[in-house]
Amino acid sequence: MHLQLKLATTKKLVFVLALWPLVSIGLQAYFDQLGANPVELIERHFGKWTLIFLCLTLAMTPLRKLTHNGQWVLYRRMLGLFVFFYSTVHLLCYVGIDYQFAWQDMKDDILKHRYVLVGFLAWLLLIPLALTSTKKMIARLRTKWKKLHRLVYVIAILGLLHFFWLIKKDMTQPLIFTGVIVVLLALRIDSSAFKAKKST
Repeated sequence: MHLQLKLATTKKLVFVLALWPLVSIGLQAYFDQLGANPVELIERHFGKWTLIFLCLTLAMTPLRKLTHNGQWVLYRRMLGLFVFFYSTVHLLCYVGIDYQFAWQDMKDDILKHRYVLVGFLAWLLLIPLALTSTKKMIARLRTKWKKLHRLVYVIAILGLLHFFWLIKKDMTQPLIFTGVIVVLLALRIDSSAFKAKKST
């Protein structure tokens, strides 16, 4: 009972902390610190936080292995939903604030800029993952659920491409995200191989 209460409290804390991107951009707007191009700053703010939460989600399984503590994966679903949430906010900023729902202009932008296309594809692939994140869907899909949620690897690659193709000069941040995601994916592959070897 005490352990369940502790986990519930920790989950609430994680949820509150995960709202920081909204709070921080709200404070910047309130104190008029959005700079000369506020639309671009807001879009990139939520885009970067989408990648941060993607890294955090991918980190849960390696952390379980490294710490021998299965509680890490209890936060994975919540963090994964925040990936979808912030990617949706990122997309809505592009659609509603940047282009003001000018669909034809957005279509032309997608055809002209490949980073828009891969970013949109990444968001589309997140939809089935978000829709199947409930306990009921996990129980219903069973082994198919794991196969479906391997799309997160494709989403990670598309997210990195989106960031690389968007940034034209300083590649420091895209390279940092790439390094983190490569390490996390390598740790997950190592974990799978370890399980397969142990089962044989």
